[in-house]
Amino acid sequence: MNLIVSVSLDWGIGCKNDLLFHVSEDMKYFKAMTTGKVVVMGQNTFLSLPNKKPLRDRVNIILSDDASLYVDGAIIVRSLTELSEALRAYDTDEVFIIGGAMLYETMLPYCKNAYITQFYATKEADRFFPNLSKSPEWTLAERSDMHEAGGLKFTFDKYVHSAEKINIF
Repeated sequence: MNLIVSVSLDWGIGCKNDLLFHVSEDMKYFKAMTTGKVVVMGQNTFLSLPNKKPLRDRVNIILSDDASLYVDGAIIVRSLTELSEALRAYDTDEVFIIGGAMLYETMLPYCKNAYITQFYATKEADRFFPNLSKSPEWTLAERSDMHEAGGLKFTFDKYVHSAEKINIF
């Protein structure tokens, strides 16, 4: 399983249910990495999507304990057990956790790869991602050349979990 996230220099990921940085190149990277794949998100992340609709050309799985939530074109799971059962139908190499903070924290131990857009700037954040560069379980395996957009510098990084085998739940 994989995860994908954009972080600030202090590993902030969002503020008031919105991304910290809106950079076209990062959005294109996200789309290229997840199109044709399975994306797993929490309800707040889903509600932050444009038009509150599932992402096109992807299997959308939403984890929510809201029994009234129904989303046409998405799979709704109500618990981690249901999520685990739903994910058994897919190749875990094709699964991307896309947020939010609680889902990232919960699913991080089950991910083999973490695709991080590292922005070299800080903004006010109320949600953070664990700093993988300080984690002995994660190794920076790849870093792109430096990119820049609107004065913001960023890299596309890939971290790899050190565990030989990662079981899902």
